[in-house]
Amino acid sequence: MGSPLRLFLVLFSLVSLKAGLCFGSEIHFEKAKILLAGKSISIEIAKTPSEHAQGLMFRKKLGSDEGMLFVFENEEIRHFWMKNTLIDLSIGYFDKDKVLVDIQEMTATSLLDVKPPSYPSAKPAMYALEMNKGWFRRNGLKIGQKFQLLKR
Repeated sequence: MGSPLRLFLVLFSLVSLKAGLCFGSEIHFEKAKILLAGKSISIEIAKTPSEHAQGLMFRKKLGSDEGMLFVFENEEIRHFWMKNTLIDLSIGYFDKDKVLVDIQEMTATSLLDVKPPSYPSAKPAMYALEMNKGWFRRNGLKIGQKFQLLKR
């Protein structure tokens, strides 16, 4: 039989999952397209604190050229984590001029992970783009490349 702490963590995770699924259904992210290294990417935009908090939690998949762009009000070192994130992701951090300053691979976590790893940006960033794991490498992205938000 499990310890009381383990039982608590399992119950807490189940409640969090249910709350997260309900919470996620309430947020409707703005959709747009960006151009990065000549490739058009369909994105959802997370620009408010509640959208930042929800991000890609509880998603089971992303399309091959789909992602989420996190937009912040200022440029600073950013810290992302993978709490309740079910798929492996790559993250590209971009500065205020939309120039790529860092790329990292992030690993999905278990719903039982109470302290998932943090992935801080190597340099100050104002934007973060989450894509399927390996997307930046597969598409030959290099530090210094810029993205452009396409008009709708």
